[in-house]
Formats: sequence, C-alpha cells, structure tokens
Amino acid sequence: MPQTLDQQMAFLAEIEKLKSVTRATPIHDASRPENSAEHSWTLALYAVILADQAPAGVDIFRVVRMLLIHDLVEIDVGDVPIHSQNGTAHDSTAIQEAEAAAAARIFGLLPKPLGDDLHALWTEFEAHETPDAIYAKSLDRAQPVLLNLQAGGGSWIDYDVTLAQVEERVGTKVARGLPALWDWVRARITPWFEARG
Repeated sequence: MPQTLDQQMAFLAEIEKLKSVTRATPIHDASRPENSAEHSWTLALYAVILADQAPAGVDIFRVVRMLLIHDLVEIDVGDVPIHSQNGTAHDSTAIQEAEAAAAARIFGLLPKPLGDDLHALWTEFEAHETPDAIYAKSLDRAQPVLLNLQAGGGSWIDYDVTLAQVEERVGTKVARGLPALWDWVRARITPWFEARG
C-alpha cells in the first residue's frame, strides 16, 4: 500500500503542472489566457450540463474522466493551438508522437492497472471513434470557440482565423457528436465573422 500511495501522490503532484500550461484561447473577459487545467475542468462541466444532448449510449462518467485527463500530455508538449498552423509548417505526426511519449510517461507514474486504464482512456479520446470519445471531442472543440466569442475574438484575431477555417477545423468535429450544439454555436459566431468582413 505505501508504494501505491507514493505512486498516486507522485502522479497528483505531476498533474499540478497542467495549471501552468498556457493556452492560446483567452478566458471569457480576455484578461488573460486560459490554462489547460481550467480548460479540462470546464469541459468536465460541459459534459455534465450538456448530457441531455449526448448521443444514445454515451457514458457521461467515462466522458468526464476522459476530459479530465485528455490534456495531461501538455505538461510535456505544451498546448498546440488548432489555428497555429495558419501560414506555418504544422507537423502533426511529430506532435502526435510527442504526445504519445508524454502519455506513456505521465500515466506510467501510476500503479497498474490504474495507469493503464487512464492511458487507454486517453488513447480512446485521441482516436475519437467511440461514442464517448466523439462526444468528448465535440465538447473539446466547442468550448474554445465559445470562449473566443465571449472574449471578443481572442485567438481568432491573433491567428487571423476565418469562419471557413473554424467550420473546417472545429465545426466538423462538433457537429459529429453534437449537431444541435454546432448549429447553435454557428448561429452566434457567423455574425461576428461577418462584422469583421
């Protein structure tokens, strides 16, 4: 038992580092960037509050667990903003490999089988093929859009993002798991982009 507790506490100490990972998206009032821990916590609440919108068969408890751990790899890799690829080389293979190595290291801090279970849950999220992962990924893509809207444009302005880019990079993933949410979001972001010309 002491060794198990040592491993659990080492993992919990490690994940505190997620609070210092800065994201591109500002918080609602644009006063500062969101951090990855805040993002994960918010997504867990999104999963609970929007549970009535989840497709049949989605296990909300599994989704909450998935969302709480989905960005732990950013402790090693940092946040890779979805729109940072505008006009630059964006090596998604290298990023995926770095994130996989980070997942192995971070979840490897935990005793088995818990570490293996959480690592498998993270892998499932990344693949976004199961109903739980599709729902989780839809929320993960929707939340930054809503923050950018609340913050007056946020990272859309920083990265010179167009509505077409949001629809392609975000809308397709949100609509896959939560089509009504994407319709709701799109109706609110379209006027913002149109007003910018």
